[in-house]
Amino acid sequence: MKTLLVLRHAKSSWDYPELPDFERPLNKRGEKAAPYMGELMRSKGLVPDVIVSSPAKRAKTTARLAAEAGGFDAELEFDERVYGAGANTLAYIIADFEDSADTAMIVGHNPGFEDLVGALTGEHPRFPTAALAVIDLEISVWSETERGKGMLRELFIPKEEMGG
Repeated sequence: MKTLLVLRHAKSSWDYPELPDFERPLNKRGEKAAPYMGELMRSKGLVPDVIVSSPAKRAKTTARLAAEAGGFDAELEFDERVYGAGANTLAYIIADFEDSADTAMIVGHNPGFEDLVGALTGEHPRFPTAALAVIDLEISVWSETERGKGMLRELFIPKEEMGG
């Protein structure tokens, strides 16, 4: 059994319309939600062995803030394929994770992440910014990742968790 943590980037800022999408930073709410989610993961025993993130600024910052706040020792990797990826591409990326990792976290964007959760679990929850899906995969190696192999164990939405 493997556990996949799917973390959508925290709320980004639209204050700089001249910036390309790839360079958008987090806004103040996002800067609070990202570390909160790291702390929440740690408190729930959800500690990733590997973290793979989109290199887009808002995803990269979310991954770093969550990892720091959670005290995760996992190496943080950036994979350009995550940015703008659909469910199929994301599944291929996950299939390449090191098998020594029992718990892995991927950090990125919608609509791909919402579609990934749906493809793996058959469930289609609302997946707002900084949401975390915890998916149990009935697999022994990551290369076995495919549609319908997962069960959505929990979904954490920071706005609901933080009470605001």
